[in-house]
Amino acid sequence: MVLGFNILVILWGALVRASRSGEGCGDHWPLCNGTVIPHAAQIATVIEFTHRLTTGIAFISVVVMAVWAFRRYRHELVWPAAAASLGLIISEALLGAGLVLFKFVGTDVSIGRVIYLSAHLINTLLMLAAMALTAWWASGNHVVRLRNVQLSAVAPLILAAAGIAVTGVVTALSDTLYPVTSLRAGFEADFASASPWLVKLRIWHPAIAIVAGLYIVIAISRIDRAPRLRKMAMTLVGIELAAGMLNLFLLAPIWMQLIHLLLADLLWISVVLLSAAALEETAAQRYRVESAALCL
Repeated sequence: MVLGFNILVILWGALVRASRSGEGCGDHWPLCNGTVIPHAAQIATVIEFTHRLTTGIAFISVVVMAVWAFRRYRHELVWPAAAASLGLIISEALLGAGLVLFKFVGTDVSIGRVIYLSAHLINTLLMLAAMALTAWWASGNHVVRLRNVQLSAVAPLILAAAGIAVTGVVTALSDTLYPVTSLRAGFEADFASASPWLVKLRIWHPAIAIVAGLYIVIAISRIDRAPRLRKMAMTLVGIELAAGMLNLFLLAPIWMQLIHLLLADLLWISVVLLSAAALEETAAQRYRVESAALCL
């Protein structure tokens, strides 16, 4: 439930960016236009203030989860994952505040905004991963045993999924700041020498998404754990690529951007959990390790 609610908060944050509502509360934080509760607010203020309100509720839910994990799973991996979730949601809130205070909102097209949004997204991905792993391990799945062979296979898988997400947020920002009136006009702008640098970056996301998506399918097909989760992840890759093409042909309407982001988050979570499953220690492996320890 905590993970699901935080995904909704993330989607609402994307709505803030896509609707250019980041300036809805002015340059004030944590107050909104200098007040605790804005009055006679415009739609941009309502969207931004709602996002701040839901972020606060999400923070409380993670605090409750962390307390529960500490009391019940203090000596298991569930507690560190929950503690990481708490730390990451705090940094998530601070990064969100920085968007307002540094004025990386509205029509700002600086390279600083692109770098900051990318860092913000990476923090978001790590937060979702920590929350997903908290639920995964609390559900009784085996603990992780790190081995170099499996790590070398899992690390590129995680990087591929993150690469799709990071290039996606840059493209989404470009679509918001430089909307196009037709598919042909969009392609011409992508390759025109006079186009803004942010527009020229748009072409990289679909290319990276296709290559990374194919790699993810090949990599997860070699994981012999969690067959249902593996099938779900492979399906999500196909749906995500199809949604990306549809988003392109529809000229990136806000509702399609949110669906595209939701699919990207679900794909990321499935890849993280599959990676955890690939690193799990089986009962036979635990028996061998325990037997070796007794012999020593």
